[in-house]
Amino acid sequence: MLRLENIKIREELNNEEVVKIACKKNNIRLDDVLGFYIFKKSIDARNKEDIFYNYAIDLDVKNEKKYTKIKKVEKQNNNLEIAKKRKSLNRPIVIGAGPAGLFCALFLAEYGLNPIIIEQGKTVEERQKDVETFINTGNLNIKSNIQFGEGGAGTFSDGKLTSGIHDPLCKIVLNRFVEFGAPEQIKYINKPHIGTDNLIKVVSNIRKYIISKGGEFLFNEKVIDFEIEDSKLTKIITDKRKLEADTAVLAIGHSARDTFEKLYEKNVYMEKKNFSVGVRIEHKQEMINNSQYGNKSKLNLPPAEYKLAYHDELTGRSCYTFCMCPGGFVMASSSEENTIVTNGMSKFARNEENANSAVLVNVNPEDFKGESPLEGMYFQKELEEKAFELGGKNYFAPIQRLEDFLKNRETKKLGEIKPTYKPGVTYSNLNEILPEFVSNTLKNGVQYFDSKIKGFADKDAILTGVETRSSSPIKIVRDEDFMAKNVHGLYPCGEGPGYAGGIMSSAVDGIKCAIKIIEHE
Repeated sequence: MLRLENIKIREELNNEEVVKIACKKNNIRLDDVLGFYIFKKSIDARNKEDIFYNYAIDLDVKNEKKYTKIKKVEKQNNNLEIAKKRKSLNRPIVIGAGPAGLFCALFLAEYGLNPIIIEQGKTVEERQKDVETFINTGNLNIKSNIQFGEGGAGTFSDGKLTSGIHDPLCKIVLNRFVEFGAPEQIKYINKPHIGTDNLIKVVSNIRKYIISKGGEFLFNEKVIDFEIEDSKLTKIITDKRKLEADTAVLAIGHSARDTFEKLYEKNVYMEKKNFSVGVRIEHKQEMINNSQYGNKSKLNLPPAEYKLAYHDELTGRSCYTFCMCPGGFVMASSSEENTIVTNGMSKFARNEENANSAVLVNVNPEDFKGESPLEGMYFQKELEEKAFELGGKNYFAPIQRLEDFLKNRETKKLGEIKPTYKPGVTYSNLNEILPEFVSNTLKNGVQYFDSKIKGFADKDAILTGVETRSSSPIKIVRDEDFMAKNVHGLYPCGEGPGYAGGIMSSAVDGIKCAIKIIEHE
């Protein structure tokens, strides 16, 4: 195929019109074009006086040899061929129906292994109702919420599909998402996202397909124990049954604390892990747009994003933004009683008034009190419980204007920016619950970020506490076959056991675990 690169477009055009311009620029006859594929589309906003879309386009053409000066690439083959060697008659069990579990089960089902997927939460449709009940009434279902249930924690987020792993399997994940109903553009835009509204439909379609291929889902069922004999997995025990098992995928997510405790009790080898904690910050999306784009462009640009980082020489810590949600909401994301956890969410259109992002500070194992590998988990929980108390012990989140946070005083009234968190908020002083090294690094980081995005340190910006679930605080060590280091047949997978960070990398890790299972004799 021919790849046409650096196609700059400064007006709103459909893909066919862009291809015509690209062909004209490269002296390619339209009659020679058999088909085209948008390989990449990004926004170049470095010069706010001249913002444009930058395209790369792959063309399937007749008489390819005559276009000697144009870059040639192999036609993409997104089919995955796996050598099936598995002989065990036991059905593999997948624990957890987040992106890692679903994509693992998807490939296991397609290779005829009839996986059983155990999910303590509900189907994504039922789960959506429980989430709405919580944000409207404060009535928390500890088994069905933003953290637990079909689709995993990423379902009620922005549906970001960006990742730093640069794995060829990423293309396969994007194509499968489109196959199950995601917008076509996620295949080629620079920072793809699905949006919560689309993700709910996509996850439901994946489940139905897995069932059609012989998979079985056990919803509202919780894994409570593991039987291990001679360092080999033999049974999975739920609150409803006991299952023979020589293969189980631990796609349990970063919030399955009681499961981590049970695995530790069973002497499954695990380690402490770095993670980050902080707050959510909200600004007007219009301000972010103006800062990132200016006001000269005639393009119909999407809501602007940002990604910022700062290293504090005084505290020795890093501060960075994470999971930025343009035009979205700050979400009540508790999964345990008497805790406050926040996260961000956007629908596909990203058309709400506020932008929000986590602003986080790194936490190291040296910050934890004890020696257990679970100490990071307890560090998280203690901070979440403090936020619950500060918020009024009713699932209202503690919030603070940025100016008040910087001056270490309780907020008494709000300015122009209104919080989006539901079921409600309590004016507070977040300095009272955040560790001092976190507060100090956040203060310096936010003011530094203002030099990158003018208005980031707006006095009326809203901070909502606390954000603690940026990644897992635990790593379950696995060997080269992706099995737990000291338990044959147990496959730690995805974000919870420490091998991913987000929807894309979790889905990729799920596929990798499936490959290991299919190929293992």
